[in-house]
Amino acid sequence: MPKIAKEMTDVEVRRLKPGTIKKDTAKSNKGDPCTAYHAVGGVQGLQLRVRPSGARTWILRVKVGDKRRDYGLGNYPSVTLAQARENAREYRQMIFDGLDPATERRKRQDALRAEQETRITFAEAWQQFWRDKRAGLAEKTARLWEGTITRYALPGLGDMMVADIELRHVEAVLRPIWSDKTETATKLRGRLESIFSWATVKGLRSGDNPARWANGLKEIMPAPSKVTKAGNFRALSIDETPEFLEALRAENGNAARALELAILTAVRSGEVRGAAWSEIDLKAGTWTIPGDRMKMDRDHTVPLSDAAVSLLKDQPKDSELVFPAPRGGMYSDMSLLAVIKRMGWKEKTTAHGFRAVFKSWAVERTDSPDFVSEMALAHSVGDAIQKAYQRSDLLAKRRRLMREWSQFLGYQEKGAKVVSLG
Repeated sequence: MPKIAKEMTDVEVRRLKPGTIKKDTAKSNKGDPCTAYHAVGGVQGLQLRVRPSGARTWILRVKVGDKRRDYGLGNYPSVTLAQARENAREYRQMIFDGLDPATERRKRQDALRAEQETRITFAEAWQQFWRDKRAGLAEKTARLWEGTITRYALPGLGDMMVADIELRHVEAVLRPIWSDKTETATKLRGRLESIFSWATVKGLRSGDNPARWANGLKEIMPAPSKVTKAGNFRALSIDETPEFLEALRAENGNAARALELAILTAVRSGEVRGAAWSEIDLKAGTWTIPGDRMKMDRDHTVPLSDAAVSLLKDQPKDSELVFPAPRGGMYSDMSLLAVIKRMGWKEKTTAHGFRAVFKSWAVERTDSPDFVSEMALAHSVGDAIQKAYQRSDLLAKRRRLMREWSQFLGYQEKGAKVVSLG
């Protein structure tokens, strides 16, 4: 029967010392220090190992099967005597249950490391998500993603564990901007849904997506269409537009010329403000806007009317940009509106409103098919089947339409023909 060790107190444990190896000499019988194992009692096999250096470690010396095993239980005094006895009892129970304490400890450590790897904040999850997502987006789209997440999501969610975020937390982010910035809020919701979906796939969270609309936010938030109207851009009537162009041609400055070209070509403000000479072929009469500057993320070739070519030929070519701002670089998105305001037309139209006029004119005053004007506006045309068959960009048809538009606006165009359907 194994000897039962005396149950030591903490004071007695503190006094334990290393062992000695006696020397067989006549000069000294003190001996050299060596590592000693002291049974401290309380749990069979629990010992304090004391090294010559003074380092002290708890050891559970126990027989597992046919072999003796030593299990480390931590250093003394970081692990107290009471804690060592508790840990020793737990280990002996594992052995009694047929488990290897060392294996179980490794499992716990692995589980802890896995939890630490997955217990990351929303801000950390966003950075990882963005490394995966960013490469597939156009520059403009990427800026919009970064802007909405940084401005609206990170202040409220950034420090939260991504696994702990619930629908109520997403609601708290969206509700303050849901009514007055509805379009931004709905896009932000979709982006958050993508981030949480990615986090679920990566094993960083489980359960329902807290930013989902159906069977989620839809039940507690008003539909976007109910809190705001689409809000079409202000636009002139079709017949007012030639009068505006006549006044615009009398305005000086690059911003006025940029607005004029935007109207002639029916492009968006940002596309004309960022126009570069490298994109324009005056001989061919085309302007190819690269996909990273287009809303649809694909190249768009604009056929240039005679009036557009003439305007561009008169522009100085001392900058990479066709319409550089006075201090260099690109005009801001308010510059074209400032021209309209200076002319006294601010209450009637915006720069973007002329695209609506162009569309109305094409439908009401020409016999051009609807999809031709849609392609002129760089809109997505038709369903997947129609797109598969519609391989051409209809450049010739669009060129004729843009010449008719130019002539309607009061310019002289070769071969232009306006069919009045009114």
